[in-house]
Amino acid sequence: MAPDATLTWRPRHATDVRLTVARLGRGASDPTHGFAPDGALWRTTLTTDGPASMRISRDGDGALTCRAWGQGADAAVTTAPALLGDDDDPSGFEPGHPVLTDAHRRHAGLRIPKTGRVFEALVPAILEQKVITLQATASWRHLVRRYGSIAPGPTPRPMLVVPSPRTWALIPSWEWHKAGVDPQRSRTVVTAARVADRLEECSQLAPAAAEARLRAVPGIGVWTAAEVAQRALGDADALSVGDYHLSNYVGHALYGRGSFSDEEMVQALEDWRPHRYRLVRLLQAHGVPGPARRGPRMEFVDHRSH
Repeated sequence: MAPDATLTWRPRHATDVRLTVARLGRGASDPTHGFAPDGALWRTTLTTDGPASMRISRDGDGALTCRAWGQGADAAVTTAPALLGDDDDPSGFEPGHPVLTDAHRRHAGLRIPKTGRVFEALVPAILEQKVITLQATASWRHLVRRYGSIAPGPTPRPMLVVPSPRTWALIPSWEWHKAGVDPQRSRTVVTAARVADRLEECSQLAPAAAEARLRAVPGIGVWTAAEVAQRALGDADALSVGDYHLSNYVGHALYGRGSFSDEEMVQALEDWRPHRYRLVRLLQAHGVPGPARRGPRMEFVDHRSH
């Protein structure tokens, strides 16, 4: 099937597609994101013009090509370069640490992506609040499969487009319950859905203003706002303060500390502004191990039993 829109571009910086989009998908079975057997990236999105499926592949000469299908195809290909980090400016990043120097050298193609779709990044971030990742991704799959629409185009496997904000706002309480989502998180999604247009404007705001607007929604704190900024806004400095493991991970990776508080992490990374999230992604991409677990793990909480 011929695409409805196509765009080819040559990235401004070295770009490793898999590494760049690694944190955009929500689990291996995310119905909106994945790689085909031929190595092409497939993503679906709900643009202001309508749904779209995107196929992004690298040509033999190093250029990247996005082919898109659906009503939102033109809008989707327009955003494709930013999705692959073309707006990301790594200049000015000084590793300043042996581990980071090695990671930066080995993973020079790591870019910070910018999907430009704020609400699409916000819903799964809310679902991840205070639960284990496995539980959050299962909730995401359940709800997208129940309320999403069939993706246009010749997708390599059955794929779906995320529900509209209006659809999210109208999901009944028992469906949230079936998905294992507690009332607090479902209420936050519904509240955000009702102001989705205002939240989408965050993509045009300065980082501090965007964070303030996101956090004005009850239930959205610094961690959730940072998770959205990392994906939708391409913010290379958005640090997920309040993450269950991140501070200990950073403390161990950079300073050999087994225990590191959020306050210590923020203070320690001050000299790396405005690249603190880039630093974290480089450590993760490099496979730097975290500290041995000594405290209790987060437990799976089955909200369907309550």
